[in-house]
Amino acid sequence: MFQLFHLSPEKDASLQQQLREQIAAAILNGNIPADCPLPSSRKLAKQLSIARNTVVLAYEHLLDDGYLIARERSGYYVNPEILEGKVKLDTSIPEAVEGIPPDWANRLKVFPSGQRNIKKPRDWQKYPYPFIYGQFDPSLFPTNNWRECCRDAVSVPAIRDWASDRFDNDDPLLVEQIRTRLLPRRGVWASAEQILVTVGAQQSLYMLSRLLLEQSSVMGIEDPGYMDIRNIANLNPSKVKPLPVDAQGMIVDDNINVCDCIYTTPSHQCPTTVTMPIERRYELLKRANEQDFVIIEDDYESETNFKSNPIPALKSLDKSGRVIYVGSLSKTLAPGLRLGYLVGPVELIREARALRRLMVRHPAANNQRSVALFLERGYHDALIMTIMRAYEERWQEMGAALSKYLPDSARKPTFGGSCYWVRGPEELDARLLRKEAAERGILIEPGDIHFLGDEPPLNYFRLGYSSIAADRIEPGIKALAELIEDMT
Repeated sequence: MFQLFHLSPEKDASLQQQLREQIAAAILNGNIPADCPLPSSRKLAKQLSIARNTVVLAYEHLLDDGYLIARERSGYYVNPEILEGKVKLDTSIPEAVEGIPPDWANRLKVFPSGQRNIKKPRDWQKYPYPFIYGQFDPSLFPTNNWRECCRDAVSVPAIRDWASDRFDNDDPLLVEQIRTRLLPRRGVWASAEQILVTVGAQQSLYMLSRLLLEQSSVMGIEDPGYMDIRNIANLNPSKVKPLPVDAQGMIVDDNINVCDCIYTTPSHQCPTTVTMPIERRYELLKRANEQDFVIIEDDYESETNFKSNPIPALKSLDKSGRVIYVGSLSKTLAPGLRLGYLVGPVELIREARALRRLMVRHPAANNQRSVALFLERGYHDALIMTIMRAYEERWQEMGAALSKYLPDSARKPTFGGSCYWVRGPEELDARLLRKEAAERGILIEPGDIHFLGDEPPLNYFRLGYSSIAADRIEPGIKALAELIEDMT
């Protein structure tokens, strides 16, 4: 029986937790006979070279959880009730008849895996120069404050409040915090009925495409732009119309007149990082009213702004209810949390809520409560200040490094944000650059995927600075510039 357990002090879990989990797994796998007592705590501790108290605590925990039963003067045994309900193989049943597997290539109606998408290495943290976009810096994450909120979210009163089936309702505390803390920062005012919590901005965009688009619909998308909204629109399928981008964001001209819906990132255009001036925003709203289309505003980096007087969100200028606002906490709190919000007219939010119910009912209620507490206690505001100080320093470092080693390749994002959009030499293929750079410990993202045409320019790439320390930026850009020179 001793051979079943292998403990390592190098693992994140404690020795007691490792032992507890391994004993539980051995019981469920049928490796410990029900009529055989487990080794005494003294004997097992000696065999595994651990403290006897570690074994005692593990046994007591498994006893409380129902895995073990204690027999007086005999020791601990497997609780037979824990194994009830498990399927048992009956050798008397004949083997299943072999058949022909389905032809999945013909049965599947859509193939999302075949779409062009950005691929990010899972082990990006191991690279010395991770200029990867969309990841966070663990050194900036407020671990203690977040743990406090998570702990309070699982207190007995809190669990009684959120653990029941909410059907399609969100945590009222979180909705109130979004309404009174997050949205006013962007000049947006909304009632609780106009707000829906989502599993990140991605779910917001998917639901909007299902609600607003059909096969004959025309979806206007910035070019270059966010590739996932293009892929989502193509799945419906709807018609996608590329809308060119210049130094002031999406160009507002007659091209947009044929659109039923337009997706835009006016405050921090994805991926070029330019900001749409307020005059063009008013012109876009005017066109929306004249040509009868709606606008999806993705304010994806709204809180990583270094300017003291940022241009208000497009939604804040809208007086006709034509702008649907999409926000998230991915760029501030954590991308892995997958929590966002949708703001729009009551009629739209009602249908989005009903659609979300069919998909996931609602985002995990415990996460909603944890985030609500994090916002309510002011921890998010403090985190934003920390992130802005760190990002501004990195923004300056990267701007200086690019000016020194790759002059005229990029302009500083005026809004702030967490990345630079770089134009390399005309003959550069950023796809090959990515591979060569990765071998030297440098992570970049080729920009061709953001263009909608069949022959996109290949010399653009994106450099993120959200997950790289400031002192690593200059040597990383220098090494990247040397590689570009070698390749061109």
